[in-house]
Amino acid sequence: MTESLGALHAELARVVLVGRELPDVLTEIVQISRRAIPGAEATSITLIRDERAFTAAFDGQIAMDADELQYQRGYGPCLDAGRSGEVFVIGDMRTEERWPDYARHAAGLGVGSSLSVPLPFQGATIGALNNYARHPGAFGETDVRLGEEVAAFVAIAVGNAEAAARATDDVTNMRKAMESRSVIEQAKGILMERFKVTAEQAFTLLTHASQRSNVKLRDVAEELTATGLLRGS
Repeated sequence: MTESLGALHAELARVVLVGRELPDVLTEIVQISRRAIPGAEATSITLIRDERAFTAAFDGQIAMDADELQYQRGYGPCLDAGRSGEVFVIGDMRTEERWPDYARHAAGLGVGSSLSVPLPFQGATIGALNNYARHPGAFGETDVRLGEEVAAFVAIAVGNAEAAARATDDVTNMRKAMESRSVIEQAKGILMERFKVTAEQAFTLLTHASQRSNVKLRDVAEELTATGLLRGS
């Protein structure tokens, strides 16, 4: 067990998180997970956003198919692991009683057993790591322990990606705000020169033109700087 954990940690440590798209990172992680967890024949990552669940990455088609069965129903081990923060092991799909309708259809797809591990992040769960096998009884305590290690790393990767996305959005929004301010200042300068008014009066002219024409202030300013024309004047 210790040797397996050490090998898993070493492989996960080589995953590059910075400067990559999240789906690429998660695809690499599920491939590592599938190799590391002895019982897994297919692996996927379910993320839950505003109660909407989706498969962010998978390795093995039966994982995607079994996930989709759960999304269609709105319940199942991966969804409930993501919502409750509990680990769910299904030893035999043919006799599973917690999710009988899902289990019956999953067995029809060839799934014999599964392991669903929640993704913990900042005191909440954001989804689940899902592992599937074609034969019953594939997952034991070692698989659960390894699955929890992978799940913790997945949560870190998702958290980093979301933080980077927020930072990118912040930079983009700041740049847009600066561009808007710049074009408005240019438009004010034109009006101050043309009508010999103060900066405050020039801004009032712009806002009135914006309100009369129901066009955004920045667009009015851009039109003035490009054509020399002030809407509605």
